Amino acid sequence: MNARYLETKHKAALPYEEYLRTGTAEQADNWKRIYDQCQLTEAQTQLLGRFARKMKVITLSGIWCGDCAQQGPLIARIAEASPQSIDLRWLDRDIAADLQAQVAINAGHRVPVAIFCAQDYELVYWYGDRTLARYRAMAAQQLGPSCPLPGATVPQHDMAAALQDWLDQFERVHLLLRLSTRLRQKCGD
Repeated sequence: MNARYLETKHKAALPYEEYLRTGTAEQADNWKRIYDQCQLTEAQTQLLGRFARKMKVITLSGIWCGDCAQQGPLIARIAEASPQSIDLRWLDRDIAADLQAQVAINAGHRVPVAIFCAQDYELVYWYGDRTLARYRAMAAQQLGPSCPLPGATVPQHDMAAALQDWLDQFERVHLLLRLSTRLRQKCGD
């Protein structure tokens, strides 16, 4: 994936609220319920407020997907807390099949997958499917071989753990970008 390709995909992707409107009212409600339930802590908000390097993020998702409905709003909350640094956009994995094929996980087209790019769209990292916290919760609760039903209740402690998992990925990318010799030279810092 080269920078020009990723820039094209990022520019074609949708902001969060527009992405939610691509689904049915019920699908959007599933996402909104989780969004309303999840909150960043003061320490998490302060951390995100200190991000100094810009990043472009493309999240491949499915508005219909239970895991996306449970994790997408967490990703949105993180990006909202750092608008000066995180430019988050959303693409439906089936519409962006060419990109989805490049980030297959275990030979599957899993979602959500966040593709992190530098400010100039150079690929930095991609992360996705379920967070470790989600896998732990699923294993403990034996939710089944597939993703949970959209609208399924998510215990607050599971949501907080998944939120922290996603925040850790954003922080990792920010630090990688902040310490990058290429970007330090480019930005003069």
